[in-house]
Amino acid sequence: MATAGDAPFLRIEGVTKDFGGFRAVNNVSLDIAKGEIFALLGSSGCGKSTLLRMLAGFEMPTAGRIVLDGQDLAGLPPYERPMNMMFQSYALFPHLSVADNIAFGLKREGLPAAQIAERVDAMLKLVQLGSFAKRKPHQLSGGQQQRVALARSLAKQPQVLLLDEPLGALDKKLREQTQIELVNIIETVGVTCVMVTHDQEEAMTMASRVAVMSEGRFLQVGAPADLYETPGSRFVADFIGNVNLMDGALDVDEADHCVIGCADVKHYVGHGITGTPGMPVTVALRPEKIHLSRQAPASAEFNAVQGTVKEMSYFGSYTVYHLQLQSGALLKVSQSNTQRLREDALTWGDSAWAHWSRSAHVVLTQ
Repeated sequence: MATAGDAPFLRIEGVTKDFGGFRAVNNVSLDIAKGEIFALLGSSGCGKSTLLRMLAGFEMPTAGRIVLDGQDLAGLPPYERPMNMMFQSYALFPHLSVADNIAFGLKREGLPAAQIAERVDAMLKLVQLGSFAKRKPHQLSGGQQQRVALARSLAKQPQVLLLDEPLGALDKKLREQTQIELVNIIETVGVTCVMVTHDQEEAMTMASRVAVMSEGRFLQVGAPADLYETPGSRFVADFIGNVNLMDGALDVDEADHCVIGCADVKHYVGHGITGTPGMPVTVALRPEKIHLSRQAPASAEFNAVQGTVKEMSYFGSYTVYHLQLQSGALLKVSQSNTQRLREDALTWGDSAWAHWSRSAHVVLTQ
C-alpha cells in the first residue's frame, strides 16, 4: 500500500467551490501518492462529495487546481479524465448481463471485440464472479452487485478510482466483509483510490490515510491510528470513535508533565503542552483506556474517580459502562469480556472506581 511519503500523484491545490453565496469547499490542499487509498470522511454537507465530483470533472473549481501526474485537469470533461467513479447506487444496467455491464464502457471506447472479451474475463476473475457472467443484476446479492460495479469501474484501467459511499447500500455484516475484499482488489490492481464516506469504521478499515472534513475544510489529515490516538481538535476526537471529553483548566505545565483540573477529577498527563496556567483545555479520554474496579486504586489523587454504574450495554466482546460521577456527568468505560462468566461483574447501581494511566489521555486546546 502506498503512503504519504511517496511523491504526490494527485495534487489538490487551494481548491474552492462556491454555489451562489454558499462555499461548499473552502481552500483545501492535499497530496495523494500513487497507489494510495485515501478517504474523505465527514458528515452530510461537509463538502466531501463536492470535492470528489470536482476530481471527476462533474463540477469545476471556483478557485485552485487539480493536477494528476503532472497534468492540470482544468477544463477537462469527465470522459477525458483517466478516472472512473463508482456510485453508491452502483448504476448497473438492469437489462444487461454482468459481462455486458462490465464491457459497456469498453464498447463505448470502440475497443476490438477480442480485447474487450479478454478484459471482461480478467475483471470477472478479479472480483470472483466468473460463474455469474450471464446473470442480470437483479439475480445478484447486494455484495455481488457492488463487485460488478467495481469491475466495470476498473475495466477501463483508470489511473484514479473514485468511490462515492461505496458500501452504503449494504447491511452492516456484509459491509464489514466487503471492506476487506474491496481493499484487496484495489491493491491487486494497484490503482490510486479516493473514497468518500460518512462511516468512520469504513474509512479507518479501508484507507491508508483519512481527511476529516467539516464545513468545507480539512480539520486533520493522517493515518487512521494517528487520528484516533492523537486527534488535533475536539471535533476530530468526538467524530472518530467514542470518547469522553472533559473540560477543565491547566493547573501545572512542566516539560515532563501537566496537571488539568476538571469538575470530578484531576488529570496527570505525562508530558507538557506549553500552555499558560489557568487556560481552558479539554481532556479527551477513550473508553477502552479506562480500568474499572470495585476498590480504589493505590493512588487516587490523579487519574481516578469514583462513580455509580448508571447504564451498561453488552456488545458480546465488550461491555460499555456509563459511570455517573459526583457532578452528574457520565463517564463511558469500555471493558473487554475476556472471561465467559465473571462472578464479580459490575451491574446497575454498583459503586466503582475508574482509573487510567498518565499516557491514556490527549489534551486539546481547540
